[in-house]
Amino acid sequence: MRIGLIGLGRIGAFHAGTLSTIPAIDSLVVTDFLPERVREVVDRYGAQGVDTVADLLTAGVDGVVVAAGTDTHAPLILACVEAGVPVLCEKPVAPDGATGAALLRRLADHDVPVMIGFQRRYDVAMAAVKAAVDAGELGRLTTVRSTTMDPEPPSREYIAGSGGLYRDCGVHDFDTVRWVTGQEAVEVYATGSDRGAAFFAEVGDVDTATAVITFADGTLGVVSNTRYNGRGYDVRLEVHGSADSIAAGIDAKWPMRSADPAAPGRDPQPHRFFMDRFAGAFRAEFETFLDVAAGKLPSPCTVADGLEADWIAEACARSAVEHRPVRIEEVRIL
Repeated sequence: MRIGLIGLGRIGAFHAGTLSTIPAIDSLVVTDFLPERVREVVDRYGAQGVDTVADLLTAGVDGVVVAAGTDTHAPLILACVEAGVPVLCEKPVAPDGATGAALLRRLADHDVPVMIGFQRRYDVAMAAVKAAVDAGELGRLTTVRSTTMDPEPPSREYIAGSGGLYRDCGVHDFDTVRWVTGQEAVEVYATGSDRGAAFFAEVGDVDTATAVITFADGTLGVVSNTRYNGRGYDVRLEVHGSADSIAAGIDAKWPMRSADPAAPGRDPQPHRFFMDRFAGAFRAEFETFLDVAAGKLPSPCTVADGLEADWIAEACARSAVEHRPVRIEEVRIL
């Protein structure tokens, strides 16, 4: 297959490396607003570089991966769909709920598949947790906990355009807890703090946050995020039930130091970032997208699915500012 890649920044360049190793992809076409990024990927992976998105969409691609900035997601998804090209777009759907809802309305008359990139759904351990929940092995769910702790923050420029901690980082957790429980969130209560770099407060963001989510069936979700976790990249999912409990992310490279002298030893090189923690998951996600683009599978994570996580993020942002619980219906725009 011939696959296009739009956006060659940090995650886009990483995706180029993964896509170039998938046997079913025989050619990769890339573009970015910075020509030097295109040249670097062309030289490193033997990709074909083009100047513009329009050039890429007319280059005979079978599908497109969008890894550009958050504010470009909605227009790029729409451009791909209107060109008749299946698209996998990195989260979130859009920088705000209104833009995402407008995109969903625009797509209502199209049948070109769109897939939103939440790679944790393709992590082996997280998929096993989902399977256990679906099989009823845990009994009645009581609590689901999802954690994302970055070892260090991105740049000020990235933070300023990211949409904030809840939408940029926490949105992964919001999708994960919704997906694993099979339940929709009805209310959130969130709080955040700024104790690191001054630029978080300067752009109206926080560097550490926690949210409590109430789901439709009464299950409670707890999401924890920070940009400062000195020991490494800590991403975990825990699900507790009346009959059993199960977790993903507690492996030999889990960046946690136990104070129990009898605890099993850990790898001296813990997970440092998403590139090593989710390398296999990203590959599995891309392989799934190839099947979606080929018409073999429906999209497993649609724009509507992505928006549900976005609504939770938006409700959390409002809750943190207004210091009160916020119901999802207060922010949902459809």
